[in-house]
Amino acid sequence: MEQVTRFNIFAIVIVLLLGIPMIVGAVPGPDFTTTYTITIQEDGTAVWYVEYRALLATEEAFNAFENYSSDLDSVYLPQVKGLMQNSAAQAEAATSRHMVIDDFSGDAVIQTSPTGRYGVVFFSFRWTNFAGQKNGLVVGDAFAGGLYLSKDAALVIRYPSGYTVKAAEPAPDEVRDGLIWYGLRPFGPGEPRLVLEPPAFPLLPLVIGCGILIVATAGLFVYFRKKRRMAVPDQQQGAVLSDADMASLEERIVQLLTAHGGELFQSEIVRNLGLPKSTVSSALNELHSRGAIQKVKRGRENLIRLT
Repeated sequence: MEQVTRFNIFAIVIVLLLGIPMIVGAVPGPDFTTTYTITIQEDGTAVWYVEYRALLATEEAFNAFENYSSDLDSVYLPQVKGLMQNSAAQAEAATSRHMVIDDFSGDAVIQTSPTGRYGVVFFSFRWTNFAGQKNGLVVGDAFAGGLYLSKDAALVIRYPSGYTVKAAEPAPDEVRDGLIWYGLRPFGPGEPRLVLEPPAFPLLPLVIGCGILIVATAGLFVYFRKKRRMAVPDQQQGAVLSDADMASLEERIVQLLTAHGGELFQSEIVRNLGLPKSTVSSALNELHSRGAIQKVKRGRENLIRLT
């Protein structure tokens, strides 16, 4: 019965109302986790991705999750959609920015790993003008009523490539592929607040004289030639590895995942190993076929999770 309550409550815990703290998470307990990932884009739009993972330790819990899954599209997804759209309307009134929440999707799957059988619920949506634009990006004023991060929950905020964090209040608990805060903790109104600075690009005049124009053209030639040389390894398919070399590479990947808490994005694995993408992808496919890892789609990337 406790598990049934958890799944029923999950559909309404992410409501954000002006003056009322946002509840990020669900009913506390040792057998579930909730992760909220907010990816900020350069135009201030935020793509939200919510993952709720609960251990299905009993048949009752398994049946409860099956019932929840069957009603996800018809009952719970419309509830989340309505609540978040109302939240955007309240945030719009507080910030004077026109806001729209759309592109809703949801899914519920059962995953099996060596540690047990888990029910996983996914929600995602897009929040237009979530962040303010003022000499960069300012995140947080949409959280007018503050936030409350429950136990066994995490909030991840990612920002555009090239941007730097000028201020973060309160300071994140961890910085790894984004800023991360862990529960149990409350946030004040407008928190967490981030000030993000855009990358600084040098401005070259179109015409500054023939001499400067020649120098600029030569510089571009050298830049693109160097870039093409650097891109060659990524375009290569990589040498065919022997069985022993492939086994060694798979072991290195497992050790790398273990050293980083059991999960890394595929691009991070490629960067750490310094090998062609195709070679790393072949090793990951082999590990996945044996059930040693899981591949979780996160936007355009794969999150590799050690099982």
